[in-house]
This record gives sequence, C-alpha cells and structure tokens, in this order.
Amino acid sequence: MAYEVLARKWRPRQFDDVVGQEHVTRTLKNAIKADRVAHAYLFVGSRGIGKTSTARILAKSLNCEKGPTPEPCDNCDACREIMAGNAMDVLEIDGASNNGVDEVRGLRENVRYTPARGPYKIYVIDEVHMLTVAAFNALLKTLEEPPPHVKFIFATTEPQKVPATILSRCQRFDLRRISVRDLTARLELIAGAEKLDIDTDALLAIARGAEGGLRDAESALDQLIAFVGRKIREENVLSVFGLVARKTLDELVGTVLKGEIPRTIRIIAELDESGKDMQRLVVELLEYFRNILIYLYAGEGDGILDLSDEQLGILEAHAQSTDPERVLRIVNILTEVDGRLRYALSKRTILETALIRAGRAASVVSIDQVIEQINDIKKNGSMIDPGLSAKEKPQSSDPSVSGKDDVSAPTQSSTVTASRASDEPSEKELNILIGSWTELIDQISHAAPLARSCLIDSRPVMVQGHTVEIGFDPEFESHIENLDVPRNRNAIQRVIGSVLGRNIHVDFKLLEAGEKLPGDTEIKPAVKGEGENMKHGADLDENVQKATHAREKWLRDPSVRKTLEVFNGDIVDVRE
Repeated sequence: MAYEVLARKWRPRQFDDVVGQEHVTRTLKNAIKADRVAHAYLFVGSRGIGKTSTARILAKSLNCEKGPTPEPCDNCDACREIMAGNAMDVLEIDGASNNGVDEVRGLRENVRYTPARGPYKIYVIDEVHMLTVAAFNALLKTLEEPPPHVKFIFATTEPQKVPATILSRCQRFDLRRISVRDLTARLELIAGAEKLDIDTDALLAIARGAEGGLRDAESALDQLIAFVGRKIREENVLSVFGLVARKTLDELVGTVLKGEIPRTIRIIAELDESGKDMQRLVVELLEYFRNILIYLYAGEGDGILDLSDEQLGILEAHAQSTDPERVLRIVNILTEVDGRLRYALSKRTILETALIRAGRAASVVSIDQVIEQINDIKKNGSMIDPGLSAKEKPQSSDPSVSGKDDVSAPTQSSTVTASRASDEPSEKELNILIGSWTELIDQISHAAPLARSCLIDSRPVMVQGHTVEIGFDPEFESHIENLDVPRNRNAIQRVIGSVLGRNIHVDFKLLEAGEKLPGDTEIKPAVKGEGENMKHGADLDENVQKATHAREKWLRDPSVRKTLEVFNGDIVDVRE
C-alpha cells in the first residue's frame, strides 16, 4: 500500500476532530439536529485550518445512510466514498482551474438532476474567489433558489474578492487560526500514535512555524521524520525551518529591555551566521513584545496570551523590568523595520540598527517617570517653591547665603526694563561680560561641555541691545564652526542673557589681522558716567553676584541635590 502523508492520514473525520473551530462545528451540528441546514455555506480562513475538511464532514453528515446526522458513521458506502473523494453525489470543484462561465453553466444544467444515491447533491467549490465575474453572475440565480436536493459549500482564503451578491446568499463561517496550545496538543496526539520520540520544545517549535495552520504543522512533522527519523529534538526543527530557539529569543528580548546593546549585536551575529531568517525573527520579536504589552495592560487572564506556563513565567519577568511606554516605542521601531526589511539587501544591518534603537528606547526615562520621581522628591524631601515670597522661603543655616544674598524680584524686573530700553552699544555691559568671562564659560560648559575649549580663546567684543558679539582671532576660525550649533548657541545665549537680564542673540565675529581682543588691552572704565548708566552698571555687577549666590544656595538644598543626582544634572540658571 502506498505511503499516506500525515496530513491526509490524520484528516478530521468527525466534527469533534476539527481542531480549534468549535464555533463552526457546534453551529453545524445544531443545524443538522434541528433540520435547519442552509442551501449554501461559505467557509473563510487561512490555509490549513480545516475549511475543506469541515465541508467534507458536512457532506458526510447529510448523505450518510444513517443521516442526516451530526455524527456520520464512516462505515457506509456514502461515507467511504466521500472520504475517498469519489462520491457521485458530492462534487469537489477547484475554483482556480474551473473558473469560467462555461463550467458554471454546465454546473447549472446538472443541478436539475436528482442525486444518484443519497438525499442531496452537494457541490464543494474550493477557492471560490477565483471564479470570474461572468461565472459568479451565471451562478447567482441557481445559488439563490436551488432545487431542494442541492447544497453548495464554498471555501476561500480571500473573501474580499467574492461579490457581495454571492456573500448575501450564503451563511458565512470565519474559521480561526489554530492556537499554539491546540496545535501542540494535536501534534502530541499524532506523535504518540505514530510512536515518535519528540520533546515538548520541538513540538512548540513546529507549532510556532506553522503559524496557526494544522496542515502545515503535520507536513513539517512528516518532513522531520524523513530528516532525522523518529527521535526529534528542538535543534532539528530549528535547523530545518530556520527558526530561532525559544531560549535565544527570550535572551534577545531581555538584552533589548536592559539596553545591553553589545550582547544584542552578538546574538544577531550568531543567528545570522547560522542562517536564521531575519524577516521571520522580526515577526517573532513583534509577537513577543506584543505579548509583554498585553500582559502589562490585561494580565494573563481570559486566555488572551497563547503561551505555556513556562513561557508565561519568563514573560512576567520581562514585563516587571519595563513599562508600557517603553514597549510601545520598541513595537513602533520593529513595525517600521518589518516593512523596510522586505526590500533591504543587507537585512542584518537593518535589524541591528533597529535593535540598537530599541535598546536605547528601552533605557530612556519616560516623562511619566520623570514626573513621578520629582513628585517623590517633593513628597519625601524639602523642595523649595520658587514662587514663595522672601518671608515664606526657608532660611539657610549658612550665614553667607542669608539676608542680602537673596535675589530681589523688583530689582531684577527693573534691571530687565532698563536693559531692554537701550538699543545703544553698552561699554559698561561689555566690560562686565569681559571681567566675568571665565565664570560665564564655566556656567556655559555645564549645559554644553564641548563649548568650553572653543570659548577660552574668545572674548565679547560688543553689546548692543539684544545682540552680543563674541570675537575670535583668525587662527581660531574653526572654533566658530564648532560653536555655531543649536546646543552650544542656546547655552551661551541663556547664560549671557541671565547676566544682562534680557533675551539676547549671539553673533560670532572673526577679527581682522592685527586686531586685538578686548581682554588683551586695558579695559577703560565707562566714560560720562551719568547717574542712570552708572546705576545700571552697578545693578549688573550686583546681578552677577546674586546669581552666583543664588546658585550656591540652591545647591545646598537637600531636595535639589537629590534631584540633580537622580537626573545627573546641574543648575544653569536661577530665576526667582
């Protein structure tokens, strides 16, 4: 006797044998019991999940000698002929090769004749969406009002291609993808009956590779038996089908969540060298992070997660080490790379780049976490509210920061007003900036560390209204290019603006040959020191001192120090 593949040998014979489609089989059994069988059915679903098998079982149930019955006997001539595919009253038609209007016209002529043996003549049309528009139109009238002895059963993987006029004349059943748990249980049953030595990890790997299709899983098991014999292990499945071991996938996800980028790159290199499919790896990573996200929001109840108990334990450990915002960022990155990977020449490079981004996204602190930590510091520490009045603010125990060292809001306001009112070049303000240039560079370097080395050889050369020019000797021309980036420019403008008491714009000027920087010559005091100008200069001197004292005062505050330690920050400006 010729060898029969497992997919045919273990094809369901009863409604109860159909795996994972209880919503369909239960409805059909109840319809048969109540004698409410429709004249046309449409089974929809992906490949290998039981559409044609369910159609055959329905045909057996209707034409069985003991029927119609929800449990056909499988022993009568009608049942055996239907299972063998040579029953005269059950015609299985391939819609892909019999899709013309002439074939449908012939079918329409034949439906008038009564069945040869059973009570019904049943037409099973597989891949019905392949019929032409003319063929569908020729079928419409017969499908709507067929003879009482005729039943139509259609099957398709693409229901969107079936005309609405056909859909409205059928009872539609959508078959689901079979869960990994159901696939594993079915494969375990087959392995036991076939006397195979196969471990649980191998069964899980086959079920993962089948993507919800039982026929694919049975075909894969058949192929593995031919490859390694009756003793099958997970590594055999992985080597044949290019899948990634579950433990390796667990480790890879863990490295991404922890931001361990070097280890992530090494794992990808090992998988690529062993010939694993990078596209398939992205799909599995997406599913893994989706499971983490679902667990974080919905837990493991109600069977939402199609995982074993061991996998749930590992998933729970990963979920406890992260938060939904980070996982969402990772899912977005993987979704983007999944589309790019289909057309990429170097898939490994694209995937490595994506996982590096995912690792960084997993380690970045979210806004919610920042707010939560600041709230904790406020709650547990003694955060000072800058909006409090001078009397309400806590007094420092250090006498050097009490009394006159507090910055006065009216003084600051008057300084800002006076400064903004003048659009003439201010030699006094320029002298103040030059005199405190070293301290200002220190403050700038806190926000822009790379700016320090470029500013050391520069000096302010002009202050006019809201513009401050900083000059450079011709030999340091490259420093201007390094400073003229948003991070450095913003830091310089912020620090100088805090001294002058207004928003300013910085221009970088390259001096002419032989021209000296202001710091290289004697700085002359302000000429014609009218009362208002002298007062304005004194205010600026006082502002510099007050800003320094205010910064020192806040640095001594325990809650401020704790905040700076948490976020590795520094005080750039104090505004009270």
